[in-house]
Amino acid sequence: MTTEQELQSLFNSLDGDQDGKISINDLFLSPGLSAIISSETNTTSPQELLIQYDSDKDGSITFEELKEAVEKASNLN
Repeated sequence: MTTEQELQSLFNSLDGDQDGKISINDLFLSPGLSAIISSETNTTSPQELLIQYDSDKDGSITFEELKEAVEKASNLN
């Protein structure tokens, strides 16, 4: 289980260009962090994460979208 602060720290670590979004490239460039995201969201791959939780369909995940994914997986305290 992850706290919101831990999730924000993880998000910031993955957001390589600091644009407030995690792209598929960001996820592939950090396979260890990507694996943590997958386990926290109950997804099996970065592609699945984007397909399921990229609500605005811009090809990336914002912190709010990631937070929603983790909450749906019941892994956020």
